[in-house]
Amino acid sequence: MTTTAQDEQKFRITGMDCADCAVTLERGVAQLDGVEHVKVNFTTATLVVSGDLDAEALSKRVEALGYAIASEDEADEEAAATSRGGVLGFFRYLLSDRGTAIALIGVVLMLATVPLSLIEGPPWLRPLIRAVHVIVIGLAGFPIARQGIRSLFYARQITIDLLMTIATLGALFIGETGEAATVVLLFSIGEALEGYTAERSRDALRSLLSLKPDQATVMRPCIDCEEHMGQEGYTGGPCPFCGVHEVVLPVEEVRIGDTVIVRPGERLPVDGRIISGASSINQAPITGESMPVARSVGDEVFAGTINGEGALEIEVTRLAADSTISRIVRLVEQAQSQRAPVERLVDRFARWYTPSVVIFAIFLAVVPPLLFGAPFFDTPDGTRGWLYRALALLIVACPCALVISTPVTMVSSLAGLARRGVLVKGGVFLDMLSKVKTFAFDKTGTLTEGRPVVRLVRTPTCSHNGDGASCTACDDLLALAAAVERRSEHPLAHAILTEAESRGLSHRYAAAEEVEALAGRGIRGIVEGRTITVGSHTLFHEEADRCDGLHDQIVAAEEAGQTTILVSREGEVLGFIAVADVPRPASREALRRLKEIEPAARTVMLTGDNPVVARSIAAWLGYLDEVRAGLLPEEKVTAVEELKEQYGGVVMVGDGINDAPALAAATVGVAMGGAGSAQAMETADVILMQDDLTRLPDVVQTSRRTSQVIWQNIIFSLAVKAVFLVLTLPGLATMWMAVFADMGASLLVTLNGMRMLKAPNLVEMVSRMEAEQGE
Repeated sequence: MTTTAQDEQKFRITGMDCADCAVTLERGVAQLDGVEHVKVNFTTATLVVSGDLDAEALSKRVEALGYAIASEDEADEEAAATSRGGVLGFFRYLLSDRGTAIALIGVVLMLATVPLSLIEGPPWLRPLIRAVHVIVIGLAGFPIARQGIRSLFYARQITIDLLMTIATLGALFIGETGEAATVVLLFSIGEALEGYTAERSRDALRSLLSLKPDQATVMRPCIDCEEHMGQEGYTGGPCPFCGVHEVVLPVEEVRIGDTVIVRPGERLPVDGRIISGASSINQAPITGESMPVARSVGDEVFAGTINGEGALEIEVTRLAADSTISRIVRLVEQAQSQRAPVERLVDRFARWYTPSVVIFAIFLAVVPPLLFGAPFFDTPDGTRGWLYRALALLIVACPCALVISTPVTMVSSLAGLARRGVLVKGGVFLDMLSKVKTFAFDKTGTLTEGRPVVRLVRTPTCSHNGDGASCTACDDLLALAAAVERRSEHPLAHAILTEAESRGLSHRYAAAEEVEALAGRGIRGIVEGRTITVGSHTLFHEEADRCDGLHDQIVAAEEAGQTTILVSREGEVLGFIAVADVPRPASREALRRLKEIEPAARTVMLTGDNPVVARSIAAWLGYLDEVRAGLLPEEKVTAVEELKEQYGGVVMVGDGINDAPALAAATVGVAMGGAGSAQAMETADVILMQDDLTRLPDVVQTSRRTSQVIWQNIIFSLAVKAVFLVLTLPGLATMWMAVFADMGASLLVTLNGMRMLKAPNLVEMVSRMEAEQGE
């Protein structure tokens, strides 16, 4: 049946062996009626198309171009064939495609002719060998010729398949049947090997999908119970007699608020909050950290993580499509469309390269014989004719190795980082990260723990000024501050509320009315008819008279690295609360490693805290070149812009929530603790899923290694082309050597790019842990 698709749709493509295939498919689909936009991603083997198009026509066009198409959620047989590595996996891949399976038959026939060609034999032996060569060319060459002609007809694209077909027919024309057969077989096996390595690199992304659970055990009431129908007026709906029972459902059918049961050793199917039970949870699929963490009632847990020894009841807080693991998968897949400048540069070069080489090959075949009397065909003394040289040149005219060199490396790096709990939203950000040398850090929650605690509460009339205790006046001050801060999400507000609750003061006053946030400076509200202001030293310096009775104590607290929060009633300062936030132990190590990786790195702290506290924290951390304190949110953006203008680019590191504008203004925004924050995932370009700043140097080092590998691949690919161009002109290069070099170069740059995957294999690690728990 024919269907019509209006919105953007995503499909999985099977059979793309090289980056040129993606270009051909994209051009072919773009010519269909109703197609508004089409994008084919070689590294993920996906087709994204939008517009008012006929689904049947789309399927026929893709299949006519030689590929298989399936909806995104359908099983991919080719992926299954490559799920096992090594020689066995490669032969499974070969046999899964008819064309390569036939090529294997051709290999057997060619091997059979090798000993026959070494002997003189009867007069009919040579014609027999040539006949076998022609049969091999027919068996292995037909799929290649068909693909090349289809690409030319449907996509108006000159592909390597068409060039190989022309070169093979040319070799047959000049009588080089053995070489033509060898070229076809080498190309077929080489293409299969390219496709196999490409599929193996795609497995790194597909492995993330395997971490998404399919089913969940949900507590649901019995609906329309036939057993109790009619009893005590029951006519349908939830049965009041049966209560709730366990039902196994697809995760897509689980609703927010449902209760999900997770038994020991099972993978959590949903994001939610524990309402019963306690256990250790392995969060490696989300944060990359393999050490289990203790979780109990009230704690947040994530889909895809592994439950330990305890049974849990979890209240669902996010739908399956919005779970953290689903967002991770989406972001990693979307990252492929954010291409680095070097990728776009290579693509532009490739568009001109192939037509230029084809024109030069025609020139090479025709001009020397016509103008200089050089031999068109091979001569009896073994001199290569210019037709043969032109055919050899055609084989290296396709820039497969060059085009594939960058995306394979990028996708390997992105997938490798995702395995370690770091999400990068695209190759463009990885590329920029490799060049930036200035790093700005928000203080609270980034360089520090972000969980400040109250150290001191003081009023001018406090009767305990000599020790750490407080008096009735201090308690009343804390209770007033808690009433104003009750609905605030600021970390300092949380510290005040926690301290008030520990002292039994959290409900002395009702929550403040007409609460007004004073951006970056404090908060104001009405408590029992009087205006209470809770804010920073800066705010009170602007709006209130100096309180000499507290000045020395405030200065002493700030010099000790504590943040002071002043409280006033109707403009009269009542006292202050000193709050301290301790530096993260990992922050110093992260800053040290950054300086080690990039000695020229400039590190800057940006904070809204007062300069004395900021300098105290900076002194403990070390490795900070500059501290900018007392900044309002908009001033942090200005500071980032100034750093960009001064140093050419800046990486801003924050929590992705309170400093979203500064992250957006930076060259690259990095958010920490993204596992529990959808906002952090939306705001930042790089997300550290765990609250671990030591992941930042790892990302920076990976970005630099990625850049190095990409340029290694580009230089190697161009060098191979240049060498064979030089060898072809004097007739030193043979056609089979050109095929071997072209396919070999593509394979080598792919394998070199896949080195960026070298990291703990998260999927294997999780599977091993599941098996151990099962035992």
